[in-house]
Amino acid sequence: MAALPFTDLLVLDLTRHRAGPVASRFFADWGAQVIKIEAPSDSSDSMGGRREGFDYQNLHRNKQSLSLNLKMAEGKSIFRKLAQRADIVLESFRPSVKYRLGVDYDSLRQVNPRIICGSISGFGQTGPYAERPAVDQIVQGMSGLMSVTGLPGQGPVRAGAAIADISAGMVLVQGILTALYQRERTGQGQWVHTSLLESLVSVLDFQVARWLRTGDVPGQAGNDHPTLMPTGLFPAADGQVNLAAAEDPKFATLCEILQISHLLQDPDYSTVQARSINRGKLSAIVSEKTRAIPSSELIARLNAAGIPCGPVYSIDQAMNDEQMRSLGVSIPLDHPRLGRFEVLGQPLSLGGSGGRAAVRSAAPDLGEQTDRILSKLLGYEKVAIASMRSRGVI
Repeated sequence: MAALPFTDLLVLDLTRHRAGPVASRFFADWGAQVIKIEAPSDSSDSMGGRREGFDYQNLHRNKQSLSLNLKMAEGKSIFRKLAQRADIVLESFRPSVKYRLGVDYDSLRQVNPRIICGSISGFGQTGPYAERPAVDQIVQGMSGLMSVTGLPGQGPVRAGAAIADISAGMVLVQGILTALYQRERTGQGQWVHTSLLESLVSVLDFQVARWLRTGDVPGQAGNDHPTLMPTGLFPAADGQVNLAAAEDPKFATLCEILQISHLLQDPDYSTVQARSINRGKLSAIVSEKTRAIPSSELIARLNAAGIPCGPVYSIDQAMNDEQMRSLGVSIPLDHPRLGRFEVLGQPLSLGGSGGRAAVRSAAPDLGEQTDRILSKLLGYEKVAIASMRSRGVI
């Protein structure tokens, strides 16, 4: 099997909840030694679920667990010894907490100038909201996302996925990869930080850019595209389909298939802008035609003509679709107690590293690798380890 790209990286993971673990999972899946630093009393998965639950197993595969009390001087000393060897430290505390614990970049670069510290917070490291607590849904509201999600007039709607958490984790990965690249040239580490708020605003790329340039405040567009029509959800004889035929050539093809080519001569529908303005009337005309055609036939005919079109799946239908199965987006995990089951893999493949990253080890129990890390990595003797455990350091 080809060597994974991060096999020479040591990552110390102080993050909790979801956003930070998404980032550390990326490095773990691609070969880094990721040591999850956990308080000795932390028996759950930090979100209240069981460590043997699906969420913990999916988030923390390929990682190791070191139980360590960072509120004790000995615990801080052990962490600093690890930091001397580490490439990356990840944390998701409220901004002031890292300084109180001594795990901030300025403190750690004193023992390791090459270290890269990656931070995720709710609202950023500075500013009036820096110390406020945050979770995904709060940031969905404050970023503006909920204001553009849902049907017109419905009121704000939460996105169905933890999009603030996931996007913040992946944005942090991008920043750390950038810092690693720069370290190759300078030999110096740096502090990389993002927040749930910043990352989610970046997801609203189109809507925010529109407001910045024109002053227009986007609203809810429901299942339609905010500006391009016909693009959205349309009825079929046996359900609903998504289709996208906003550009002039695609709209002309759609009109031909649906036998409404007279619309091409109508000024209400002859341009992209006109179709957006008259979206209600156009949607009704298109819907009258599509609802007479079975969904499978409509999807096949439109795709064959170069018009994007597809079904609307539930999660089980999506995961069982032949295309999803061919991509292999889920990967097997072997757990010593739970047996074999599947988790969601990384959404990319590296041809030089064997394709999609595999699960090499199940998510760890609390402190499962503590003794091995302290003895093999830092040289502690068994007697010293036992003493620290009796005193609550580990």
